[in-house]
Amino acid sequence: MTESVKYLLDESRMPKAWYNLVADLPVPPPPVLHPGTLQPIGPDDLAPLFPLSLIMQEVTTACEVEIPQPVRDIYRQWRPSPLYRARRLEQALDTPARIYYKYEGVSPAGSHKPNTAVAQAFYNKEAGIKRISTETGAGQWGSSLAFAGALFGIDVQVFMVRVSYQQKPYRRALMETYGARCVASPSDETASGRAILAKRADHPGSLGIAISEAVEIAAQRDDTNYALGSVLNHVLLHQTVIGLEAMEQMALANDYPDVVIGCAGGGSNFAGIAFPFIGAQLRGGPKVRALAIEPAACPTLTRGQYAYDFGDTAHLTPLTKMHTLGSTFTPPGFHAGGLRYHGMAPLVSHVKELGLIEARAYHQIGCFEAGVQFARAEGILPAPESNHAVKAAIDEARRCKEDGVSRAILFNLSGHGHFDMQAYMDYFAGKLTDQDYDEAELATALSALPAVAL
Repeated sequence: MTESVKYLLDESRMPKAWYNLVADLPVPPPPVLHPGTLQPIGPDDLAPLFPLSLIMQEVTTACEVEIPQPVRDIYRQWRPSPLYRARRLEQALDTPARIYYKYEGVSPAGSHKPNTAVAQAFYNKEAGIKRISTETGAGQWGSSLAFAGALFGIDVQVFMVRVSYQQKPYRRALMETYGARCVASPSDETASGRAILAKRADHPGSLGIAISEAVEIAAQRDDTNYALGSVLNHVLLHQTVIGLEAMEQMALANDYPDVVIGCAGGGSNFAGIAFPFIGAQLRGGPKVRALAIEPAACPTLTRGQYAYDFGDTAHLTPLTKMHTLGSTFTPPGFHAGGLRYHGMAPLVSHVKELGLIEARAYHQIGCFEAGVQFARAEGILPAPESNHAVKAAIDEARRCKEDGVSRAILFNLSGHGHFDMQAYMDYFAGKLTDQDYDEAELATALSALPAVAL
């Protein structure tokens, strides 16, 4: 039998609550600090940016958070998402490994991002918010929030990292189709953007800069909030619907993963697939190896320092303890735009420090090679970000062949690459290069980390 096998859950078995890993951790995560006082922040400090419901989710220690019925009703458009056994890929690799992938590209925006975009739009609508500002790298988050904004009647303004704005015009067009306004960042619409442009008129942008612009806009208006597509605890919480479904689907397959893999930029899709399995392990369940795969050109987990840092370039955000390359670090313009962030989610960073996950960094050419091999075997074209997880899964499957051991490998195929065809065209034309970060720039960015003694 060489065909792929799809494991589907009835929508009645879609999770009714998100899972909070904090409840099962042996050591609580470090607090978020006010940048002025260096004291732990309270709900009032976040109120100008987020509705109270999301602020409470950010700090909750409850094991479960109920998914509101209106959110579940929208989820049903694509959830439960399918889990596949990649038998054709297994055959192509001649491996004894059992490879499974959870496919999030079935969402309207083509990625995992609507899992939190819909939830955040719902809570903002309940709070009476009329406008949301946000940032986006490759455009997956921006298009997802634009989709959610259209459903709930909320205006959305997206600051898109300039290099991706230029590389991915179809993502921009999708945002505009949903009714959002998309601006290349850095822009002349904010003080933080103008300050960057004054230093370098052709600045390629970064997620840190785009966050600064979006936060600045939200802080200026009472009817406008800010939304983030990764990094924060409540975002990771919403994404656990992925892993919770995968656990039930693996049970349908009468199997359980030995290895769980996700690409990692800010950390949300990795947390979404891995945290439920890590939580089960902490409660006495089977042990899993959880692998977070990041780009070698922006290696936060494998090269960054674990320290308190700002989430944005203009230093408008609170301080969080995370693996960081420094808030002023600008990564090269490689094609996996969703992975070009200077920091990693504090909760993902914390579990890395606890030894509960592993991290690996790959260059982009090898990732595209793996993505093409996957597409030719399984018929689904992965997003450039997802290719990092695909490559790791293939590497693990080859290791199984070398070891003569059959292991179950589960990875999150976080999105399709239909809006990223220029990247694949560049790959086939031999125009892609394996870019590396500038060591001197990294050293400069890390030298400017805030001095926090806790």
